[in-house]
Amino acid sequence: MAFDFDLFVIGGGSGGVRAGRVAAETGAKVGLAEEFRMGGTCVIRGCVPKKLMVFASGYGPAADAARAYGWDYQAGTFHWDRFRPMLHAELDRLEGIYRKNLGGAGADIFDARATVKDPHTVELSTGEVFTAKHILVATGGHPFTPETPGAELGITSNEVFNLEQFPDRILIVGGGYIACEFSCIFNGLGAHVAQWYRGAQILRGFDDEVRGFLSEHIADRGVDLHVGLEVERMEKRDGRIWVKGTDGREEMFDQVLFATGRTANTMGLGLEDAGVELGRWGEVVVDDFSQTNVPSIFAVGDVTNRINLTPVAIREGAAFVETVFKGNPTKPDHEDVASAVFTQPEYGTVGMSEEEARAQEPVDVYCAAFRPMQKSFIGVDERVLYKLVVSQKTQKVLGVHIVADGAGEMIQLAAVAVKMGATKDDFDRTVAVHPTMSEEIVLMKNPTRSG
Repeated sequence: MAFDFDLFVIGGGSGGVRAGRVAAETGAKVGLAEEFRMGGTCVIRGCVPKKLMVFASGYGPAADAARAYGWDYQAGTFHWDRFRPMLHAELDRLEGIYRKNLGGAGADIFDARATVKDPHTVELSTGEVFTAKHILVATGGHPFTPETPGAELGITSNEVFNLEQFPDRILIVGGGYIACEFSCIFNGLGAHVAQWYRGAQILRGFDDEVRGFLSEHIADRGVDLHVGLEVERMEKRDGRIWVKGTDGREEMFDQVLFATGRTANTMGLGLEDAGVELGRWGEVVVDDFSQTNVPSIFAVGDVTNRINLTPVAIREGAAFVETVFKGNPTKPDHEDVASAVFTQPEYGTVGMSEEEARAQEPVDVYCAAFRPMQKSFIGVDERVLYKLVVSQKTQKVLGVHIVADGAGEMIQLAAVAVKMGATKDDFDRTVAVHPTMSEEIVLMKNPTRSG
């Protein structure tokens, strides 16, 4: 059977574009459909604009620190109306690069929604129908909003970058990394921020000690953080949003941002009708090679709900091409993937949490919490945390956790050591760089606790 395309990709995010581009470079005829904007969540509605806002939010506190160091600075005010156009201009630039790279490799780009009609056929919202030898689903995910009365008055991380006005008072609902990051961002930009989370502690799934440590720091920086608290209902009152909590409290906000989880973008794609198995939360179920139970259909990225990180989606897309178009069966590597939570201070982590490691084997835990020189010099009572989780049997470093300014940069380098299987002795034999915060990672000689 002759197909219109060797590969048709549904979704123009990082994973789909990487797979489409690399496949096209092999000489395959590739089509890709994206219903919104090229670049996906990361470039348009996630990592990139969020990190630019993280940068912006750091300058206010930095000015305060500069005055403490002897600089003559006047108190400043953040102007959203100046920042927002610059932000969107950068997103436009990045989207253009995605289009150029994909088109330059020879792929056909369709600005339309695509649905799966059968294992080898896709239909576009334009009415066009194409056949493909292989179909790759890379549609990512979308924010989940709870069914709270009045929840339609709130926004999600999809809309936050398009706000017309900067909120003086904002409520962040949720306790995951997205909620915590935006709490710190808006707090740093000068808004009054409240954060409500229904669970007992923020950042579920991360190291418990770090969770408590960061919770204290976020609150100390001015975020009105409450756990064990949910929104009972919301109403529009006098142009603002009245919110009642499950503990009876009532507050007024200019904006309410729901960061209460994400769900795979599979609804209405036609996957189930084509026989593709979906998981409990709507995610596409795949094997180690990103193949579904329908042999011609594959999926990569957040839509599979494996590790929902952009670099992982890119690796999965590349491994898919190696497997299907280069005859080199390749499993994407999901072991020891580093990540960063861009709170203030940042949290960088790679490998296991202390709890995960203890459930596997006896471990030694090395911890150091201290005030770094830059902060202690001006009397700022803010500590950093360095933590190593080490196997007692092999002395292999199973996990590294850093909470400090720049932790995202530091954890990338620590991840190389963990990926190589470095032992505690390897860390100990490494000479420290002085004076730095990061030298502590090679100076912790005695376990804080064992077991």
